[in-house]
Amino acid sequence: SLGTPAFFVHAAEAIDGDLGMIARDDVVLAISKGGESAELKSIISFTRRFSIPLIAITCSEGSSLATAADIVLLMPNEQEACPNGLAPTTSTLMQLAIGDALAVALLEARGFTATDFHVFHPGGKLGASLMHVADVMHTGERLPLVAKGTPMPEAITVLSRKHFGCVGVLDEDGRLCGIVTEGDMARNLTRNLSELDVDDIMTRTPKTVKPTVLATAALALLNQHHIGALIVIDDDRRPVGLVHFHDLLRIGVA
Repeated sequence: SLGTPAFFVHAAEAIDGDLGMIARDDVVLAISKGGESAELKSIISFTRRFSIPLIAITCSEGSSLATAADIVLLMPNEQEACPNGLAPTTSTLMQLAIGDALAVALLEARGFTATDFHVFHPGGKLGASLMHVADVMHTGERLPLVAKGTPMPEAITVLSRKHFGCVGVLDEDGRLCGIVTEGDMARNLTRNLSELDVDDIMTRTPKTVKPTVLATAALALLNQHHIGALIVIDDDRRPVGLVHFHDLLRIGVA
């Protein structure tokens, strides 16, 4: 998922043909606490024969593995957590930590971003959280938009037909200048809405997002302001889409 192809080679099976899995442009990361495992010998010999870089993660600096390796990542030789001091427990945890550290260091060195991660991890909640607003927003004829000065009865018709609970209001240049929501209408029920224009009740500073914003950031904005939808605008404040809470729920972000 970090963009570096990696796979496991079983040391005991390597001698029976699995050495063919290792190519000249690979790097072998050999893990052994004592560094003297008999099954590692074929892999060590293979890497030396074909000049394949060998990195050893071991507790024994003078072991056969460490001596043959190009790079040695030496772990402290601590007692295992097993009550008998035998089963690999402490050592395997240290090996895992070193592996994670290597993966993160490689990620940083390559400048690997969240967008890159999403390419390799598009599924599940994690993949959904890395989607952008542009990936889920409604566009074109689906947008609930009206012009400034539109009578409220006409705006209500658009609102009910588009099913987003709001309509965006555009100025003479097609830029977003306001929004009318079901909440705005509820707050003005004491007035005769049939005699009003959208200008009379609209919110003049609507909450908006750009298409490049992460879906998780859009959700945070919705939650922060207790609203159900955001109009997506370009750099000129022209609406290009709309993202609703239900869209984020559908993809698994909410």
